[in-house]
Amino acid sequence: METEFENGLHEEPHRTHRIGWLRAAVLGANDGIVSVASLLIGLAAAASDRATLLLGGIAGLVAGAMSMAAGEYVSVSSQADVERADLEIERRALDTAPDYELQELADIYVNRGLDADLAMQVAKQLTEHDALGAHVRDELGLSDALAARPFQAALSSAAAFTAGSMLPVLAAWLAPEGIAVVVIATASLFFLACLGIVSARAGGAPPVRAAVRVVFWGALAMAITAGVGAIVGTAV
Repeated sequence: METEFENGLHEEPHRTHRIGWLRAAVLGANDGIVSVASLLIGLAAAASDRATLLLGGIAGLVAGAMSMAAGEYVSVSSQADVERADLEIERRALDTAPDYELQELADIYVNRGLDADLAMQVAKQLTEHDALGAHVRDELGLSDALAARPFQAALSSAAAFTAGSMLPVLAAWLAPEGIAVVVIATASLFFLACLGIVSARAGGAPPVRAAVRVVFWGALAMAITAGVGAIVGTAV
């Protein structure tokens, strides 16, 4: 019987190329749902009316999206700066001490299981082909799939935060007065479960575990905020 390898049809659908935008998008959507839902629940627990809820939710949406974009851009830019600095260090080392760098590369392959002679042959061939690329990949552990992309992270996070935070705002708008806390919390936990399942499937992870994880932490945040809102509303 002909196998997938023999007929050339074998494919391995790896997902590492999604890491850059998926991490930022999941973080943004999760933060959008949890933070805006918690804000709305806190306001609702303090006996705020529908207009106040909607105003607070929209303000939280706009402020949160801008904060996520700025935070992601700054943090990922810092990562990119470190990567560029390491690249420059490797570039100078290859120019000033090529023999040492060659042996360093060979030692890496020995530690991965090759014998010394074969490791040196591999190191020489890779050095002749692309010395810097070999060191960046095998010594520093950097790759195109994992490279820092500040604009991608900022846009993905801000867009996901906006989409996520619109869901509890919509729930607050539709919720009957008197049960707004219950409606917002229930809807938001449902949205978080959906987010966990979708993100897990996109990343190839078990969906149930991801859903339970995001629902647990989201419920905890909302419960604490509702408690604070109730205390403040009573005191005021």
